[in-house]
Amino acid sequence: MLYPKTIARLIEELCSLPGVGPKTAQRLAFHLLREKPERVEALAAAMLEAKQRIFSCGVCQNLTDVEPCLLCADPARDRSSILVVEEPKDVLALERTGEYRGSYHVLHGVISPMDGIGPGALRIGELLERLKDGGVKEVILATNPDVEGEATALYMARLIRPLGVRTTRIARGIPVGGDLDYADEVTLARALEGRREVG
Repeated sequence: MLYPKTIARLIEELCSLPGVGPKTAQRLAFHLLREKPERVEALAAAMLEAKQRIFSCGVCQNLTDVEPCLLCADPARDRSSILVVEEPKDVLALERTGEYRGSYHVLHGVISPMDGIGPGALRIGELLERLKDGGVKEVILATNPDVEGEATALYMARLIRPLGVRTTRIARGIPVGGDLDYADEVTLARALEGRREVG
């Protein structure tokens, strides 16, 4: 590479971010080098602060900087239903619809044997703990409609059904292989309305 080592290292680090290839990393690196030092310091400080202050909510496992998170602390939320999603970004996508007023549970991934991710790596145990008190009447499985998401939903449905909790799956308003994060509000709202029993 023709760049000085420090620029090459910056590009390499930026390449490690999801969705950032070599060309984008190069563009970002040169953008940062053109910025005023205060802007770069503010960006670095924001990243460090987020890394140091953000943790998983003890109730829903969503990312937060207060315990419990704002959604779990909201007395207007319906505690009788829990909508299960793969990632924190999915909570944001569903909240944008304005259609769901219940609780959430974030798994932080899906079962993926090819990637060495089994059920124990997910926050399934924490969900089962939440179901023990009998206050939850419905669990809505909103994992992505891909192979891993479907496998995770079926696995969880088999664990939840013996507990006597209604288990539903969001409808197929979301394209197979698609991510909740990229779906528009109308599609997500229809998927929620058309949910069905699993299994």
